[in-house]
Amino acid sequence: MSDLLRPASAADLVTEAASLLEVLRADPPLTHCITNSVVTGFTANVLLAIGAAPAMVDIVGESGLFAGIASGLLVNLGTPTPEQREASFEAVEGATASGTPWVLDPVAIGALPVRTALAHRLAEQRPTAIRGNASEILALAGLSAGGRGVDATDSADAAIDAARALASRFGSVVAVSGPVDLITDGERVLRLANGHELLTRVTGGGCALGAVMAAFLGAARARATPPLLAVASASLVYTVAAERAASASTGPGSFAVALLDALAAVQPVDIESAARVETAAL
Repeated sequence: MSDLLRPASAADLVTEAASLLEVLRADPPLTHCITNSVVTGFTANVLLAIGAAPAMVDIVGESGLFAGIASGLLVNLGTPTPEQREASFEAVEGATASGTPWVLDPVAIGALPVRTALAHRLAEQRPTAIRGNASEILALAGLSAGGRGVDATDSADAAIDAARALASRFGSVVAVSGPVDLITDGERVLRLANGHELLTRVTGGGCALGAVMAAFLGAARARATPPLLAVASASLVYTVAAERAASASTGPGSFAVALLDALAAVQPVDIESAARVETAAL
């Protein structure tokens, strides 16, 4: 086991997150997003702010080709139109063939049958990472009917067994968003306590995080950083920036703008000073 992945490695994770942020900005990863129509612009702006290069390619006949040249891929199921569904499978096929890491975000699955079946089919393609709230992760594991639309009705801790099962079954890193984020590869769990409630009051707060994870996975390829650490690094940088943005905001509107500014301004030293991380073996 890598020293970075041992249970008592919170300090090493923080150091790796700071280093990956520098790597990402020095060589912006081309981040291919198939995402929902509600958050496309915000997601692209978040990627630009952090230092990545966004590309919102969701056309059948192009998505597979583009996934093959991208650094990382996000497949978000927020508004799964028929063309997006086909483009998603095409992109995943292209990513798999080329070794491009990809993130599955199973938005609002459980009670909604089309996206739920789609999420299960895509999960079988073994995503590098799966990101969702607790209710979405429970639903993907077949243990819940899902939350209330995109809102979770379960706690992150309630989903840890489901996250571990999904990680073991698909070989994926599973990230459960909540007041304390849980990230696991099936053997280890990382708990990240950074973030702010205002992220839940801005459309795209969670969806954009999936794109940032794809960007960090892309940046991590040059360093051979394990996916667990790349995904955790993305979450840590994003949530530290969210805290800084909240301190400069008066409500959701100003927070949305401040988040972009904070993502652009956040420095490795900020990550090292503000991170609240716990690691443990499962």
